[in-house]
Amino acid sequence: MVFQLGAPLLDACVLAVLSQQDAYGYVLTQSVQNVIDISESTLYPVLRRLQKEGCLVTYDQPYMGRNRRYYKITETGLSKLDYYRKEWKEFTSRIDTLLGDTQLVTSMNHPK
Repeated sequence: MVFQLGAPLLDACVLAVLSQQDAYGYVLTQSVQNVIDISESTLYPVLRRLQKEGCLVTYDQPYMGRNRRYYKITETGLSKLDYYRKEWKEFTSRIDTLLGDTQLVTSMNHPK
């Protein structure tokens, strides 16, 4: 994809995945990678930041003799996700207007 992926959009994607179910790092990375091109090395700092902001909590679960660290969205994270969803709708609506309706763009540049 040619468009830049900023931190708020990445945060929104991570929070959206975790709003569906708790996930450990690999599964979370795969879920996000299904939509956007991101590496695990990019994702883990995002998870740490969201955890520090109180949007996520972690817990460990044993799996085949090892522990997996799961991430769970908090109420704060759900509120932030709701905010991001509203902002995304507004943003995409404006971009769609610019990219999709040349008559509107022309009238904005040349008022009568």
